[in-house]
Amino acid sequence: MTRVGVIGATGYAGAELVRILWGHPDVELTVITSRQYAGVCFDALYPAMAGVVPLTCEAYDPERICAQAEVVFTALPHKLPMGIVPELVARGKKVIDLSADFRFRELARYEAAYQPHSAPELLAAAVYGLCEVNAEQIAAARIVGNPGCYPTSILLPLVPLLAGGLLDPQTLVADAKSGVSGAGRGLSLTAHFCEVAESFKAYKVAVHRHNPEMDEVLSRAAAQPVHLTFVPHLLPMSRGMLSTIYALPREGVQAGEIRACLEDFYAGRPFVRLLDDSRLPDTRNVRGTNFCDIGFRLDPHNRRLILMGAIDNLVKGAAGQAVQNMNLMLGLAETAGLMAAPYPL
Repeated sequence: MTRVGVIGATGYAGAELVRILWGHPDVELTVITSRQYAGVCFDALYPAMAGVVPLTCEAYDPERICAQAEVVFTALPHKLPMGIVPELVARGKKVIDLSADFRFRELARYEAAYQPHSAPELLAAAVYGLCEVNAEQIAAARIVGNPGCYPTSILLPLVPLLAGGLLDPQTLVADAKSGVSGAGRGLSLTAHFCEVAESFKAYKVAVHRHNPEMDEVLSRAAAQPVHLTFVPHLLPMSRGMLSTIYALPREGVQAGEIRACLEDFYAGRPFVRLLDDSRLPDTRNVRGTNFCDIGFRLDPHNRRLILMGAIDNLVKGAAGQAVQNMNLMLGLAETAGLMAAPYPL
Protein backbone atom coordinates (compact mmCIF):
# COMPACT_ATOMS: atom_id res chain seq x y z
CA MET A 1 0.00 0.00 0.00
CA THR A 2 1.60 3.26 -1.16
CA ARG A 3 1.19 6.27 1.12
CA VAL A 4 0.13 9.50 -0.58
CA GLY A 5 -0.38 13.11 0.47
CA VAL A 6 -2.28 16.06 -0.96
CA ILE A 7 -0.84 19.55 -0.55
CA GLY A 8 -3.71 21.99 -0.98
CA ALA A 9 -6.59 19.64 -0.24
CA THR A 10 -9.39 22.16 0.25
CA GLY A 11 -9.77 23.67 -3.22
CA TYR A 12 -12.13 21.99 -5.64
CA ALA A 13 -9.42 19.92 -7.37
CA GLY A 14 -7.81 19.06 -4.03
CA ALA A 15 -11.14 17.93 -2.59
CA GLU A 16 -11.73 15.74 -5.64
CA LEU A 17 -8.30 14.20 -5.05
CA VAL A 18 -9.25 13.41 -1.45
CA ARG A 19 -12.51 11.85 -2.61
CA ILE A 20 -10.87 9.64 -5.23
CA LEU A 21 -7.79 8.68 -3.23
CA TRP A 22 -9.84 7.76 -0.15
CA GLY A 23 -11.55 5.04 -2.16
CA HIS A 24 -8.42 3.89 -4.04
CA PRO A 25 -7.68 0.20 -3.42
CA ASP A 26 -3.88 0.46 -3.68
CA VAL A 27 -2.95 3.63 -1.81
CA GLU A 28 -3.42 5.12 1.65
CA LEU A 29 -4.12 8.84 1.95
CA THR A 30 -2.08 9.76 5.01
CA VAL A 31 -1.77 13.55 5.05
CA ILE A 32 -3.62 16.56 3.64
CA THR A 33 -2.60 20.20 3.97
CA SER A 34 -4.25 23.59 3.77
CA ARG A 35 -2.81 27.04 4.34
CA GLN A 36 -6.15 28.55 5.27
CA TYR A 37 -7.73 25.64 7.17
CA ALA A 38 -4.88 24.06 9.14
CA GLY A 39 -6.32 22.26 12.14
CA VAL A 40 -9.81 21.99 10.61
CA CYS A 41 -11.40 18.60 9.95
CA PHE A 42 -11.89 17.97 6.26
CA ASP A 43 -15.55 17.06 6.77
CA ALA A 44 -16.18 20.45 8.38
CA LEU A 45 -15.28 22.03 5.05
CA TYR A 46 -17.00 19.39 2.91
CA PRO A 47 -19.86 17.96 5.01
CA ALA A 48 -20.56 15.31 2.36
CA MET A 49 -17.42 13.59 3.70
CA ALA A 50 -18.80 13.25 7.25
CA GLY A 51 -18.37 9.67 8.41
CA VAL A 52 -16.22 8.93 5.37
CA VAL A 53 -12.96 10.93 5.48
CA PRO A 54 -11.75 11.51 9.09
CA LEU A 55 -8.60 13.48 8.21
CA THR A 56 -7.68 16.89 9.59
CA CYS A 57 -5.97 19.51 7.44
CA GLU A 58 -2.42 20.34 8.48
CA ALA A 59 -0.08 23.23 7.80
CA TYR A 60 2.49 22.39 5.14
CA ASP A 61 5.58 20.84 6.72
CA PRO A 62 8.03 19.22 4.31
CA GLU A 63 9.45 17.00 7.06
CA ARG A 64 6.05 15.56 7.88
CA ILE A 65 4.99 15.25 4.26
CA CYS A 66 8.15 13.36 3.37
CA ALA A 67 7.83 11.11 6.41
CA GLN A 68 4.16 10.32 5.68
CA ALA A 69 4.00 9.93 1.89
CA GLU A 70 5.87 8.41 -1.04
CA VAL A 71 3.72 10.19 -3.63
CA VAL A 72 2.67 13.83 -3.28
CA PHE A 73 0.00 15.75 -5.17
CA THR A 74 0.38 19.53 -5.24
CA ALA A 75 -3.05 21.09 -5.80
CA LEU A 76 -1.95 24.69 -5.37
CA PRO A 77 -2.17 27.94 -7.34
CA HIS A 78 0.44 28.54 -10.02
CA LYS A 79 3.86 29.66 -8.71
CA LEU A 80 3.57 27.97 -5.30
CA PRO A 81 4.48 24.43 -6.46
CA MET A 82 7.77 25.49 -8.06
CA GLY A 83 8.93 26.50 -4.57
CA ILE A 84 7.90 23.17 -3.01
CA VAL A 85 8.51 20.48 -5.62
CA PRO A 86 12.35 20.69 -5.76
CA GLU A 87 12.71 19.63 -2.11
CA LEU A 88 10.16 16.84 -2.48
CA VAL A 89 11.94 15.45 -5.52
CA ALA A 90 15.34 15.77 -3.84
CA ARG A 91 13.97 13.61 -1.03
CA GLY A 92 12.96 10.90 -3.48
CA LYS A 93 9.23 11.62 -3.70
CA LYS A 94 7.16 11.25 -6.84
CA VAL A 95 5.16 14.42 -7.51
CA ILE A 96 2.04 15.11 -9.55
CA ASP A 97 1.52 18.87 -9.83
CA LEU A 98 -1.92 20.19 -10.79
CA SER A 99 -0.73 23.73 -11.49
CA ALA A 100 0.90 24.91 -14.72
CA ASP A 101 4.38 25.07 -13.17
CA PHE A 102 5.64 21.79 -14.68
CA ARG A 103 3.47 21.45 -17.79
CA PHE A 104 5.85 23.14 -20.22
CA ARG A 105 9.02 21.92 -21.85
CA GLU A 106 9.88 25.40 -23.08
CA LEU A 107 10.80 27.78 -20.27
CA ALA A 108 10.20 30.90 -22.37
CA ARG A 109 6.69 29.78 -23.25
CA TYR A 110 5.84 29.23 -19.57
CA GLU A 111 7.32 32.52 -18.42
CA ALA A 112 5.54 34.47 -21.15
CA ALA A 113 2.18 33.13 -19.97
CA TYR A 114 2.75 33.01 -16.20
CA GLN A 115 5.81 34.33 -14.31
CA PRO A 116 9.56 33.71 -13.92
CA HIS A 117 10.24 30.08 -13.02
CA SER A 118 12.31 29.45 -9.90
CA ALA A 119 13.07 25.77 -10.70
CA PRO A 120 13.72 25.68 -14.46
CA GLU A 121 16.26 22.88 -14.03
CA LEU A 122 13.37 20.49 -13.29
CA LEU A 123 11.41 21.17 -16.48
CA ALA A 124 13.50 18.68 -18.44
CA ALA A 125 12.67 15.97 -15.90
CA ALA A 126 8.95 16.75 -15.82
CA VAL A 127 6.52 14.91 -18.12
CA TYR A 128 3.30 16.40 -19.44
CA GLY A 129 0.66 14.18 -17.90
CA LEU A 130 -1.72 13.63 -20.79
CA CYS A 131 -2.04 9.96 -19.97
CA GLU A 132 -3.33 8.61 -23.27
CA VAL A 133 -0.54 10.36 -25.19
CA ASN A 134 2.50 10.13 -22.88
CA ALA A 135 1.88 6.94 -20.87
CA GLU A 136 5.37 5.48 -21.33
CA GLN A 137 7.15 8.66 -20.27
CA ILE A 138 4.78 9.11 -17.33
CA ALA A 139 5.54 5.61 -16.05
CA ALA A 140 9.22 6.54 -15.68
CA ALA A 141 8.70 10.10 -14.41
CA ARG A 142 9.56 11.67 -11.06
CA ILE A 143 7.51 14.81 -11.78
CA VAL A 144 4.31 14.99 -13.79
CA GLY A 145 2.69 18.27 -14.81
CA ASN A 146 -1.01 17.45 -14.83
CA PRO A 147 -2.68 19.05 -17.89
CA GLY A 148 -5.22 21.84 -17.70
CA CYS A 149 -8.89 21.02 -18.10
CA TYR A 150 -9.45 22.88 -21.39
CA PRO A 151 -6.29 21.33 -22.90
CA THR A 152 -7.42 17.82 -21.93
CA SER A 153 -10.77 18.24 -23.66
CA ILE A 154 -9.15 19.68 -26.80
CA LEU A 155 -5.88 17.78 -27.10
CA LEU A 156 -7.36 14.30 -26.77
CA PRO A 157 -9.55 14.72 -29.88
CA LEU A 158 -6.88 16.60 -31.86
CA VAL A 159 -3.50 14.99 -31.16
CA PRO A 160 -4.10 11.67 -33.00
CA LEU A 161 -5.37 13.42 -36.12
CA LEU A 162 -2.51 15.91 -36.23
CA ALA A 163 0.07 13.22 -35.57
CA GLY A 164 -1.52 11.15 -38.33
CA GLY A 165 -1.29 14.01 -40.81
CA LEU A 166 -5.03 14.09 -41.44
CA LEU A 167 -5.62 17.79 -40.67
CA ASP A 168 -4.27 21.11 -41.85
CA PRO A 169 -2.69 22.38 -38.59
CA GLN A 170 -3.14 26.03 -39.61
CA THR A 171 -6.96 25.78 -39.57
CA LEU A 172 -7.63 24.83 -35.94
CA VAL A 173 -10.32 26.64 -33.94
CA ALA A 174 -11.55 25.51 -30.50
CA ASP A 175 -14.78 26.80 -28.99
CA ALA A 176 -14.88 25.53 -25.39
CA LYS A 177 -17.39 25.80 -22.53
CA SER A 178 -16.73 25.16 -18.85
CA GLY A 179 -18.70 24.97 -15.63
CA VAL A 180 -17.90 27.55 -12.96
CA SER A 181 -15.83 25.20 -10.77
CA GLY A 182 -13.06 25.64 -13.32
CA ALA A 183 -12.45 29.06 -11.78
CA GLY A 184 -11.57 27.45 -8.44
CA ARG A 185 -13.01 27.85 -4.95
CA GLY A 186 -11.62 31.31 -4.25
CA LEU A 187 -13.99 34.27 -4.23
CA SER A 188 -14.29 36.11 -7.54
CA LEU A 189 -16.92 38.52 -8.79
CA THR A 190 -17.14 36.75 -12.15
CA ALA A 191 -18.01 33.48 -10.38
CA HIS A 192 -20.76 34.91 -8.14
CA PHE A 193 -24.18 33.33 -8.63
CA CYS A 194 -25.77 36.54 -9.91
CA GLU A 195 -22.96 37.03 -12.42
CA VAL A 196 -23.21 33.49 -13.79
CA ALA A 197 -26.83 32.37 -13.51
CA GLU A 198 -28.93 32.90 -16.65
CA SER A 199 -25.78 34.00 -18.47
CA PHE A 200 -23.44 32.62 -21.10
CA LYS A 201 -20.30 34.47 -22.06
CA ALA A 202 -16.86 34.20 -23.61
CA TYR A 203 -13.82 35.33 -21.64
CA LYS A 204 -10.07 35.74 -22.10
CA VAL A 205 -10.56 35.42 -25.85
CA ALA A 206 -7.24 34.74 -27.62
CA VAL A 207 -5.29 35.44 -24.40
CA HIS A 208 -6.14 32.48 -22.14
CA ARG A 209 -3.09 30.92 -20.46
CA HIS A 210 -4.07 27.45 -21.61
CA ASN A 211 -3.45 28.52 -25.21
CA PRO A 212 0.38 28.28 -25.08
CA GLU A 213 0.11 24.95 -23.22
CA MET A 214 -1.97 23.55 -26.08
CA ASP A 215 0.19 25.16 -28.76
CA GLU A 216 3.30 23.43 -27.39
CA VAL A 217 1.69 19.98 -27.43
CA LEU A 218 -0.02 20.45 -30.80
CA SER A 219 3.23 21.68 -32.36
CA ARG A 220 4.98 18.50 -31.27
CA ALA A 221 2.15 16.35 -32.62
CA ALA A 222 2.14 18.13 -35.98
CA ALA A 223 5.97 18.42 -36.16
CA GLN A 224 5.56 22.10 -37.06
CA PRO A 225 4.53 25.30 -35.30
CA VAL A 226 0.81 25.40 -34.49
CA HIS A 227 -1.23 28.19 -32.96
CA LEU A 228 -4.77 27.24 -32.01
CA THR A 229 -7.53 29.85 -32.08
CA PHE A 230 -9.08 29.26 -28.66
CA VAL A 231 -12.27 30.83 -27.28
CA PRO A 232 -13.33 29.73 -23.76
CA HIS A 233 -16.85 30.31 -22.41
CA LEU A 234 -18.40 30.16 -18.96
CA LEU A 235 -21.54 28.05 -18.51
CA PRO A 236 -24.03 28.48 -15.64
CA MET A 237 -23.40 25.00 -14.17
CA SER A 238 -21.04 23.76 -11.45
CA ARG A 239 -18.96 21.24 -13.40
CA GLY A 240 -18.50 19.84 -16.86
CA MET A 241 -16.71 20.91 -20.04
CA LEU A 242 -17.49 20.59 -23.72
CA SER A 243 -15.04 21.64 -26.42
CA THR A 244 -16.01 21.90 -30.08
CA ILE A 245 -13.07 22.02 -32.47
CA TYR A 246 -13.13 22.99 -36.13
CA ALA A 247 -10.46 22.01 -38.66
CA LEU A 248 -9.99 21.40 -42.37
CA PRO A 249 -8.96 17.83 -43.24
CA ARG A 250 -6.22 17.24 -45.77
CA GLU A 251 -7.37 16.79 -49.33
CA GLY A 252 -9.18 13.50 -49.82
CA VAL A 253 -9.49 12.56 -46.14
CA GLN A 254 -12.82 10.87 -45.42
CA ALA A 255 -14.80 10.30 -42.22
CA GLY A 256 -13.80 6.64 -42.13
CA GLU A 257 -10.12 7.57 -41.98
CA ILE A 258 -10.76 9.98 -39.12
CA ARG A 259 -12.62 7.33 -37.14
CA ALA A 260 -9.97 4.71 -37.86
CA CYS A 261 -7.20 7.05 -36.71
CA LEU A 262 -8.95 7.79 -33.42
CA GLU A 263 -9.86 4.14 -32.85
CA ASP A 264 -6.29 2.97 -33.47
CA PHE A 265 -4.72 5.67 -31.31
CA TYR A 266 -6.99 5.00 -28.35
CA ALA A 267 -7.30 1.22 -28.66
CA GLY A 268 -7.02 -0.22 -25.16
CA ARG A 269 -7.23 3.21 -23.50
CA PRO A 270 -10.07 2.80 -20.99
CA PHE A 271 -10.92 6.46 -20.41
CA VAL A 272 -11.42 7.63 -23.99
CA ARG A 273 -14.83 6.73 -25.40
CA LEU A 274 -15.21 7.33 -29.13
CA LEU A 275 -18.92 7.71 -29.79
CA ASP A 276 -20.65 6.28 -32.83
CA ASP A 277 -22.67 8.39 -35.24
CA SER A 278 -25.90 7.95 -33.27
CA ARG A 279 -24.95 10.41 -30.50
CA LEU A 280 -22.66 13.28 -29.59
CA PRO A 281 -20.70 14.11 -26.41
CA ASP A 282 -22.76 15.46 -23.51
CA THR A 283 -21.32 16.75 -20.23
CA ARG A 284 -24.04 14.91 -18.30
CA ASN A 285 -22.65 11.56 -19.42
CA VAL A 286 -19.15 12.18 -18.05
CA ARG A 287 -20.15 13.92 -14.80
CA GLY A 288 -18.09 12.59 -11.88
CA THR A 289 -16.04 10.31 -14.16
CA ASN A 290 -12.58 10.15 -15.64
CA PHE A 291 -13.92 9.61 -19.16
CA CYS A 292 -13.38 11.80 -22.17
CA ASP A 293 -16.16 11.28 -24.70
CA ILE A 294 -15.16 12.15 -28.27
CA GLY A 295 -17.46 12.55 -31.23
CA PHE A 296 -17.18 14.13 -34.67
CA ARG A 297 -19.00 15.06 -37.84
CA LEU A 298 -17.52 15.85 -41.25
CA ASP A 299 -19.51 18.70 -42.80
CA PRO A 300 -19.98 17.64 -46.46
CA HIS A 301 -20.74 21.17 -47.68
CA ASN A 302 -17.65 22.91 -46.35
CA ARG A 303 -15.35 19.87 -45.98
CA ARG A 304 -14.89 20.98 -42.37
CA LEU A 305 -14.30 18.55 -39.52
CA ILE A 306 -16.24 19.24 -36.33
CA LEU A 307 -14.68 17.45 -33.34
CA MET A 308 -16.16 17.38 -29.84
CA GLY A 309 -14.69 16.39 -26.49
CA ALA A 310 -16.62 16.25 -23.20
CA ILE A 311 -15.06 15.80 -19.75
CA ASP A 312 -15.74 16.52 -16.11
CA ASN A 313 -13.35 19.43 -15.58
CA LEU A 314 -12.65 18.41 -11.97
CA VAL A 315 -12.03 14.72 -12.70
CA LYS A 316 -10.52 14.01 -16.13
CA GLY A 317 -9.66 17.72 -16.26
CA ALA A 318 -7.86 17.69 -12.89
CA ALA A 319 -7.98 15.19 -10.00
CA GLY A 320 -8.97 12.04 -11.89
CA GLN A 321 -6.25 12.47 -14.46
CA ALA A 322 -3.80 13.16 -11.63
CA VAL A 323 -4.70 9.82 -10.05
CA GLN A 324 -4.45 8.16 -13.46
CA ASN A 325 -0.94 9.61 -13.71
CA MET A 326 -0.10 8.23 -10.27
CA ASN A 327 -1.33 4.79 -11.31
CA LEU A 328 0.99 4.85 -14.31
CA MET A 329 3.94 6.07 -12.21
CA LEU A 330 3.43 3.28 -9.65
CA GLY A 331 2.83 0.50 -12.17
CA LEU A 332 -0.75 0.00 -10.97
CA ALA A 333 -3.78 -0.73 -13.11
CA GLU A 334 -4.48 2.51 -14.95
CA THR A 335 -8.12 2.36 -13.91
CA ALA A 336 -7.47 1.75 -10.18
CA GLY A 337 -9.70 3.95 -8.05
CA LEU A 338 -11.29 5.56 -11.09
CA MET A 339 -14.02 3.19 -12.25
CA ALA A 340 -16.94 4.14 -10.01
CA ALA A 341 -20.17 3.84 -11.98
CA PRO A 342 -21.16 7.12 -13.66
CA TYR A 343 -24.22 9.04 -12.52
CA PRO A 344 -27.17 8.19 -14.80
CA LEU A 345 -28.43 11.78 -14.44
